[in-house]
Amino acid sequence: MTALEAVAVHLPPTAEPIELVGERLGLTDRQVRLFRRFHGLDQVRVDHDGDLTDLLTAAATALAPLRGNEHRVKYVLHARSLPIAAPYPHNPLHEVLGRLGLTHARAFTITHHACAGTLLALDVAGRLLAAESDPEALALILAGEKTFTRDARIVPETALFGEGAAACLVRAEGEHDRVLSYAVDQHGEFDGRLADDPELMVRYQRSYPELMVAVMQAALDDAGESWESIRLLLPHNVNQISWQRICRQIGYPPERVVLDNVPAVGHSFAADVLLNHHTATGRGLLRRGDRYLVAASGIGATFAAMVLQH
Repeated sequence: MTALEAVAVHLPPTAEPIELVGERLGLTDRQVRLFRRFHGLDQVRVDHDGDLTDLLTAAATALAPLRGNEHRVKYVLHARSLPIAAPYPHNPLHEVLGRLGLTHARAFTITHHACAGTLLALDVAGRLLAAESDPEALALILAGEKTFTRDARIVPETALFGEGAAACLVRAEGEHDRVLSYAVDQHGEFDGRLADDPELMVRYQRSYPELMVAVMQAALDDAGESWESIRLLLPHNVNQISWQRICRQIGYPPERVVLDNVPAVGHSFAADVLLNHHTATGRGLLRRGDRYLVAASGIGATFAAMVLQH
């Protein structure tokens, strides 16, 4: 059973208020007020000096159990939301391997699930490790990206992106957080640039709550759990209002949804669920044996959820 051995995060020191972000993006005052008052955003974290290699290396370096166990890492996966991360011939992931002493590991990118990519990476890593003969083998999952284009900075009327990053060590078996189920659902009818297609944006926004709830319910059913047995919900950090609406729809207490990072960090691509895991464990919100639900969606559109036991 796939297990999370350890999770670490890296938050760049610069926190930009959303008013400054909106000014750079050419947003109107009404649009900025919508993000602050309605969606609950306050600031986003950015690193103006570092590149993607710096960002991912910092997250991995924060993983204390990685030090001294580099030889056990068989796979390194970058859960990436954007199809392009750096201009050719730069390869940030392989540059990270060099800095961490992991050039012996097989490394590749998980993509096409956008901001739900970390859940896919966890599933793939578990499958790869289950086929390994060495029970002590590890996989390293990295998540986090640079906001280097307008499309990488904003989902219109929904979210503002930040440059938070996270890293996670995974084992095929373990005593730490164990994956009990994984559900994913893709809807290609919503593929397109939402900023240029208002009709597509409206259809996506209308369908989003129902599709998000459906995939979460599928993960609960597969794990033999219910909303009553789930201690916490760790969401992706698009905004606060969408999760508050979903809570009302399913009757789940909103105070058990970890939304701390929405105003403080911004939507950090596929890193959100690991950032929220780190926050939940750091605040002592999970006790041994607790079941919790992780959920994310990615433009394109992918909806994914995973039940874990702490």
